Amino acid sequence: KQWYQRRVAITAGAYYSFYLPVALAMHLTGRDSDLELESARKILIKIGHYFQVQDDYLDCYGDPSVIGKVGTDIQERKCSWLFLNAVELATEEDKEELFRSYGKEDEESVSIVKLLYLKYGLRRKYLEYSATTYASICSDIDNNKSGLPVQIFQDFLDKIHKRSK
Repeated sequence: KQWYQRRVAITAGAYYSFYLPVALAMHLTGRDSDLELESARKILIKIGHYFQVQDDYLDCYGDPSVIGKVGTDIQERKCSWLFLNAVELATEEDKEELFRSYGKEDEESVSIVKLLYLKYGLRRKYLEYSATTYASICSDIDNNKSGLPVQIFQDFLDKIHKRSK
């Protein structure tokens, strides 16, 4: 259920932040064949997913002076990429500790969650995800057969790849 809810939230964000603005521009310029729209959708939704996972990671590990805020996903019990991966990887005992600590405001609870993230290698897992996802999106851009200018997609991807805020 949590994976489903998270997927819905990510997809919604990817649609309104990445796909819909480009689709509107495509319609306004007459570049809106089914093939063109579907090609754009496929690539831009993947970029939107990538962006949201980065956002979840930066909320936990980003430098507040760079991202402009102190991350609060743990305290707010958000269904983040890190949390869902921890739940998936954790032993039953660690899951109990995670669920007991997640969503609490006190520093001890936040530290427990972050220690579990560390225990299950979620920083490394994120870096692997980032590299794999970037390569996959680049491949999709390179193999795009719709005739759309690929630089549009590459510019979006370049703006978010390895971002720190």
